[in-house]
Amino acid sequence: MQVLARLQELVWGPALLFLFLGTGVVCTVKVKGFQFTGFRTWWRETAGRIGAGGETAGEQIKTACTALAATVGTGNIAGVATALAAGGPGAVFWMWISAFLGMATAYAEVFLGIRYRNTGDSFGSGPFAYLEKGLGWKRAAFLYALFCVLASLGMGSMVQANSIADSVTGLSSVSAASAGAALVFLTGAVILGGAKRISRMAEFLVPFSAGGYLFFGGIVVFSCYERLPAVFGEIFSQALNLKSAAGGAAGYTMAQAVRFGVARGVFSNEAGLGSLAVLHGTSEYGSKPEEQGMWAMFEVFFDTVVCCTLTALILLCMGEKGEGSRAVAICFSRCFGRFGGWFTAGSMALFAFASIIAWFYLGRQAAEYLLRGVSCREQMLFLYTLLYLGAVFLGCILRLTAVWMISDLFNGLMAVPNLLGVLCLIWEVKKPEKRKKQKI
Repeated sequence: MQVLARLQELVWGPALLFLFLGTGVVCTVKVKGFQFTGFRTWWRETAGRIGAGGETAGEQIKTACTALAATVGTGNIAGVATALAAGGPGAVFWMWISAFLGMATAYAEVFLGIRYRNTGDSFGSGPFAYLEKGLGWKRAAFLYALFCVLASLGMGSMVQANSIADSVTGLSSVSAASAGAALVFLTGAVILGGAKRISRMAEFLVPFSAGGYLFFGGIVVFSCYERLPAVFGEIFSQALNLKSAAGGAAGYTMAQAVRFGVARGVFSNEAGLGSLAVLHGTSEYGSKPEEQGMWAMFEVFFDTVVCCTLTALILLCMGEKGEGSRAVAICFSRCFGRFGGWFTAGSMALFAFASIIAWFYLGRQAAEYLLRGVSCREQMLFLYTLLYLGAVFLGCILRLTAVWMISDLFNGLMAVPNLLGVLCLIWEVKKPEKRKKQKI
């Protein structure tokens, strides 16, 4: 265990943090700060199209929901609480800074994913596509895909399943094994239906779970609105505190449980990991790089600036300094009584289940890339499906301290080739052009 902890600290050290933030700065310069100057444009082309008719708009929203399912997870609840415990209120400011930089990184990697996507191959797009086709880095592409598969079996399935089992067993008499069996059945019913069923389920789960959390979380914050000026004062006054900077940047940028006390379950928007490039690259509609890139910007914004900020305000306004989802549950219980605890557990379960099905899709895409040219490809892909379902069950019944650490390692190792690839291909990235108003 000490060896794993040392490796985790080594991988998620200052060098990788600098690579994340540095890539964000470079991407921001390349797109001329479009995440700021083009706010009205990308908001209109993404959130502004929700509810609009038409097949294209509907498919875009399905893709966005699948991407959000992979990113809006338990880390938006438990991870933020841990980041605040590690870095104090000032951590929130650094989450915002790294979020806006991550928006540019997400735009760039999705742009490149569309630019180099494999329209004739089933594995579609992702860092393995632009690393191989854009740079000729076949070994780097292979390693990225391998780490993605391994991360899906750990962070994508076992860890998420463990969160669901904890929520169910903590509030009922259901055993972990029974919860695991039920979760395997539900997961199998979704993922065996293919990409379309996964996207349909994500389209249902994400608005339902995130919408409910935003609604009831907003009520909690409004119930102590008189504390808001003092809370924002603490955020900005402590923003330059080194401890706060470390905790906040880790809580957002590294997207997983990392250093400085940001323990277990920091799932943020995954900007820089390349997962958004995989998900958006296989969209059948709106294949223009700029369009999909703007959706990636929205997803990062919604994940961190909206959802994570809400969790932070709930904790800071209620004065709760605990770690993990239990701290958030205490805040909801103060406002809603026993329902608050059930609601927090339910939110964790829905977020985690959405992440499970989305991460299966990510892992399968990577597995398809690894198995190109293999004669027994379909059998091996089916074996991956069985392994994934097995990992879901094991996640419900095992203690996962070691799995968390190993998964963090794989996520960090995923990020390195992806970020280096983005930096080397950044000259190809173009910011969206503003549409000219048509004269009547």
